[in-house]
Amino acid sequence: MTNPILEVEDLVKSYGDVHAVRGVSFSVDEGEVFGLLGPNGAGKTSTVEILEGLRDLDSGRVSVCGLDPQRDSHALKHEIGAALQSTSLPDKLRVMEALRLFSSFYKRRRNPEELLKRFGLEEKRNTFYSQLSGGQKQRLALAMALVNDPKVLFFDEPTAGLDPQVRREIYDIIEELKREKKTIVMTTHYIEEAERLCDRVAIVDHGKVVALGTPRELKTRSGGTTRIEVRLAKPEADGALKNLEGVADARELDGAYVIHSHRPPRTIVDLVKHLEAEGNELVSLEIASPSLEDVFIEMTGRRLRD
Repeated sequence: MTNPILEVEDLVKSYGDVHAVRGVSFSVDEGEVFGLLGPNGAGKTSTVEILEGLRDLDSGRVSVCGLDPQRDSHALKHEIGAALQSTSLPDKLRVMEALRLFSSFYKRRRNPEELLKRFGLEEKRNTFYSQLSGGQKQRLALAMALVNDPKVLFFDEPTAGLDPQVRREIYDIIEELKREKKTIVMTTHYIEEAERLCDRVAIVDHGKVVALGTPRELKTRSGGTTRIEVRLAKPEADGALKNLEGVADARELDGAYVIHSHRPPRTIVDLVKHLEAEGNELVSLEIASPSLEDVFIEMTGRRLRD
C-alpha cells in the first residue's frame, strides 16, 4: 500500500452564511487521476483552492505532498502546478515570454522549448496572448502548470467553455499526462470527462461527497439496473411508472422519464400495457447501461447541470 500524496479530512469552508464545503474527505494516491464531479456551486473549486493554498480552510485537515497548504504555502508552490478555471495574462505578453516568466518563479524548471513543442504552440511562440484562440489559451495554461515539473497537478474545469473539438484535444493532453503517471486532481461537471479521464471520482453536491469510487464502481451502485429513457405523448401521473414490473426507480427529467429496471424486457411489456390502459402513447424509447449521471440523479434527484 502506498501512502496518499494528498489527504483531505472533514474539510469545511463557509463564506458568511454560505456553506460551500461541508465535511469533505478523500485521499489521492501518487500517479492517480482523481476527479471532483458535480454541478456549479457544489464546492469543487473551493476545495481545490484550499488544496492549492489559495484559500484558508475553516476546519478539517489537508495535506499535499506532505505539506500543509496554509502553513507551508511557499514550499508547496514548488511541488504543485495548477490551471485555474480561467487564466488571464497581459494582452501583449507573448507565449514564450509567459513560459519563461512562470518558470523563473520556481527552483525546479522544465525546458520552455520542450513545453512549446509538447502543447503544439511552437508556431505561436511570438504571438501575443490576446491573439490566441480559446483552445490555445488553455493549452498555454496547461503548459504553464508544468513549468516546475510538479508532483501534483490541479485542473479546475479544464475544458469549460471550449468547443467539442478543442475539448477532445485537451483530453488527449491529460491522457498523455495520465500515461506518464502524473498525479492529477481535476474538477468537472462533464460526465464524459470524468468517465474518460479519471481513475476515481468523488461526486460532490451541496458541499458534500455523496459517492466515491472508480467510474465502474459508481455505475454498479445503480444496483445492476438498466437505464430506460422514454418520451410519452402525454404526461404521466406522478410516480405511476415506479409501479411497473422490475422498476427500481423512475423519475421525470427534462420532459422525459428515466426508468431504472432490474428486468428491462418485463418492464417494457408492462409499460406498453400501462400506456394502452391510460390512453397514452410511446413517442421514443432508449435503453442503455447506467452512467455516472444516473448515479448522480439517484443520489440527488436532479441532473448534474441543474
